Amino acid sequence: MIHFKSVTDENINELMAIENACHTHPWTLKTMQSCLQGRYFNLAAFDDEQMIGFYIGEKAGPDFTLMDICVAPSFQGQGFAKQLLTQFIAYGEQHSAENLFLEVRESNTRAIALYERAGFIEMSVRKNYYPSDAPNKNGFEDAILMGMALGLNF
Repeated sequence: MIHFKSVTDENINELMAIENACHTHPWTLKTMQSCLQGRYFNLAAFDDEQMIGFYIGEKAGPDFTLMDICVAPSFQGQGFAKQLLTQFIAYGEQHSAENLFLEVRESNTRAIALYERAGFIEMSVRKNYYPSDAPNKNGFEDAILMGMALGLNF
């Protein structure tokens, strides 16, 4: 049965294993550790005791940013990213965030579709934002900046 809970440094090896399996240019251990404290918040999905995915968010005033979201490759395509994203949005609502933001590689069409289905919209493009090994990218790839306004109460 899937359950969700926040994680700490004790879970760093599990976080890094998923991070390294999911990204061509993963976060470093030092970056991951720094994002488990202070203005950051997180949630991980577990199948019994096995971590299968996580997200890391950042609070910046009234705005929250989805910094990282990953699901272990063997669990992808089963709706866990959607569940984690839903949890991120709910956290923002529960903590009175005004806006939610995220950046996504332009080539990550599956993630872009997930974010759009959840209600995020494209706001702008950050040119040459992500490192890329793709031969046609000259070492960099654009990021799509997406956002969602919460609690507009018009």
